[in-house]
Amino acid sequence: MLDIALVGDLVLDEPDADYWLAGIAPALAAADLAIAHLEVPHTSRGQEKAGDVPAPAAPPENVAAIARAGIDMVSLAGNHIADCGADGIEDTIALLDEHGVLHAGAGLELAAARKPAVTEAGGHRVALLSYNCVGPEFSWAGPARAGCAYLPMGTADGSPVSPQGYLESVLPVALEILAEDIGLARQTADVVIVALHKGIVHTPAQLAPYERPIAQAAIDAGADAVVAHHAHIVRGVEFHRGKPIFHGLGNGCVVTSALSPAQDHPARREWARKREAMFGFRPDPAFHLAPFHPEAVNAFIAKLRLRDDGRLEPAIVPVDVVPPGRPILADEKRAREIASYLQDITLAAGLPAIAVDAEYRLAEAA
Repeated sequence: MLDIALVGDLVLDEPDADYWLAGIAPALAAADLAIAHLEVPHTSRGQEKAGDVPAPAAPPENVAAIARAGIDMVSLAGNHIADCGADGIEDTIALLDEHGVLHAGAGLELAAARKPAVTEAGGHRVALLSYNCVGPEFSWAGPARAGCAYLPMGTADGSPVSPQGYLESVLPVALEILAEDIGLARQTADVVIVALHKGIVHTPAQLAPYERPIAQAAIDAGADAVVAHHAHIVRGVEFHRGKPIFHGLGNGCVVTSALSPAQDHPARREWARKREAMFGFRPDPAFHLAPFHPEAVNAFIAKLRLRDDGRLEPAIVPVDVVPPGRPILADEKRAREIASYLQDITLAAGLPAIAVDAEYRLAEAA
């Protein structure tokens, strides 16, 4: 039997990362394998890149805390991993290697970015592939350019792919990338997990037109499970060919001052103001290190349990986010609320209903 825990975005800009992660660390350490998404580079080098709202680099020393929290592997393909250029990617990968955290989704050139992270856990070989679906295109790796692995999406007006653009379709080349990479990973791995950086940020339930097709295409190409992140709020769950798709893991642990309107960086200050108007919410001042949509306090760790007979059972570990933004394992009352919330947003997104049992295992509703 193999237990895998999966958490969403990690943004650890603040000191004492061990404290911020400690509330969920027991669930991560209890798994045979724990996987997270590392949202920003960890570096003290690099030049800020224009083209999206740039995130500040996180302190290099916080990578050690990620390892101490029990995280064994991270996906890296996202819209902020290249915000400090090649130096930031190089330093982040070196730090992950130093602390024994495997990684997929970014590299100093495209072949490295598309290479899966593979490990053995619980007597099984597990492969992780990681792709950015939302741009910006300057973050994409090239044959001789550092960046992230990506799956090209079609925009409504043919404009470049960007996190603030309207992405509506899956381009054929994205399907070709999935087929090639998953096919290669399947040759040596018992379990293949695909991580997608996708979705509409700061908005409950809603899925963009491309999201279900690209996630289902990964399953069709041979993935055993798909997990997603980027929206900073959890999304619904569906089953495709009996295999789970977590359309949004939400925030794993995000503590940052970069989203505050009270800061000197003009682009980040303007984005903090703009997103309130765009998405129709005002963050609770108590959550000054995680100023997200009020419903983002409903969080979870996804679980995949591989049974000895080959069945893969999905479940959640409900997580409550408490001021100023620290995730903790939810008590019984909050856990049931979070499970109900997941069922509600699954239906609201137009997905088939799911059942959640007393142990928070997920299944297609009868």
